[in-house]
Amino acid sequence: MPETPPRVSTSVKLKYVKQGYQYLVNHILTFILIPIMFAVFVEILRLGPEQILTIWNSLQFDLIQVLCSTFLVIFIATVYFMSKPRSIYLVDYACYKPPVTCRVPFSTFMEHSRLILKDNPKSVDFQMRILERSGLGEETCLPPAIHYIPPTPTMEAARGEAEVVIFSSIDSLMQKTGIKPKDIDILIVNCSLFSPTPSLSAMIVNKYKLRSNIKSYNLSGMGCSAGLISIDLARDLLQVHPNSNALVISTEIITPNYYKGSERAMLLPNCLFRMGGAAVLLSNKRRDSRRAKYKLVHVVRTHKGADDKAYKCVYEQEDPQGKVGINLSKDLMVIAGEALKSNITTIGPLVLPASEQLLFLFTLIGRKIFNPKWKPYIPDFKQAFEHFCIHAGGRAVIDELQKSLQLSAEHVEASRMTLHRFGNTSSSSLWYEMGYIEAKGRMKKGDRVWQIAFGSGFKCNSAVWKCNRTIKTTSLDDGPWQDCIDRYPVHIPEIVKL
Repeated sequence: MPETPPRVSTSVKLKYVKQGYQYLVNHILTFILIPIMFAVFVEILRLGPEQILTIWNSLQFDLIQVLCSTFLVIFIATVYFMSKPRSIYLVDYACYKPPVTCRVPFSTFMEHSRLILKDNPKSVDFQMRILERSGLGEETCLPPAIHYIPPTPTMEAARGEAEVVIFSSIDSLMQKTGIKPKDIDILIVNCSLFSPTPSLSAMIVNKYKLRSNIKSYNLSGMGCSAGLISIDLARDLLQVHPNSNALVISTEIITPNYYKGSERAMLLPNCLFRMGGAAVLLSNKRRDSRRAKYKLVHVVRTHKGADDKAYKCVYEQEDPQGKVGINLSKDLMVIAGEALKSNITTIGPLVLPASEQLLFLFTLIGRKIFNPKWKPYIPDFKQAFEHFCIHAGGRAVIDELQKSLQLSAEHVEASRMTLHRFGNTSSSSLWYEMGYIEAKGRMKKGDRVWQIAFGSGFKCNSAVWKCNRTIKTTSLDDGPWQDCIDRYPVHIPEIVKL
């Protein structure tokens, strides 16, 4: 047998040392309490029953003291339970699955680009290079209006896309949960770039004849992270409205936002964004705790809008020819990294075990006092979460977060496969990723899920969920992955030659 190389042997030893350290620190109370309890038990055995009875009889109980103590305990318990935040449950959710007629294979996309940009071959070549490296597959979808040459982004077509995506998602959710329109107390819709009058939330109220006293909200202009902003808003509303249901709709309407110019920075969204949407049902009712899939644990929001570069890194504007589009800055990944650091600083103490927090603290103190050149310690978030749902904004986003958080290929599999199958569906992409994990049968009771989303402004938002029950899917489930999950994961090459 060949000897193990010293470097490998050392790394293996360090791995076991770290595991031992983590186990010791995370179970320190157990290690302290067990000897104390054992010592108490031994002392009781040593005293014997007669001495214990003598000690008991020597204690004098005053009736007033007993009553006051009992009242104090009851009062403290009442205050605690009344001030404790209500538990928010995710009963279920549904994602929109576009029809096969909306699919846009690479060949179709490039043919349309050549016809639309026939006077600008350099822009066509640029889009081809982006598409080759995008991580998207051949089954992503665009709305019918974009299939025309030239595209017909009319208000009627945009409303048509919104109705199909939103109503289909809601219908599927109602079928899965059995909830009726009259049972919905709160309605929140987020769609960043399409904000008609009447609003999309009013469109849903009209379609499903929701109650006249429903609390409805329509969020726009908040980018791909708006889905978690909607969850945060729903959580706050459910804290003050007991015994209520909240319906959250996350989508992005592509039809009116397809850029027809030739500016490279504004052509990027054409290559990445695709149709999609999700409907989520939240509840604060105790009786929903058993059937709910998840319990909301934390929502952490970070906003970098005070910085000019961050504010303008995703910016809707006109090009020199007067054509409107979204300009994606070259500094986007750097700004996203800074926003993520700020978000991690806030969420870390809430979710990380004591072992990781101590290592981070010691490293921080060491850099401040001893040597500023010490490499900063990156907490191991794999100790806090079993699953990661990273916004499928593009291959570069997923690559950067995998590297920054030191995640394995399996941890980012849901994000990569969602990007490959559905493209960047904006704020709803997190729910397609959650659906992928469930469809693979990996979601077990007690598992913790970290959703991370980025959006214009610039924002980085996080949500932490805890799985209420082991989730099993069947062939009868009508989810977005139902007919293709057996084909995934697939190998995604660095470059797909077109």
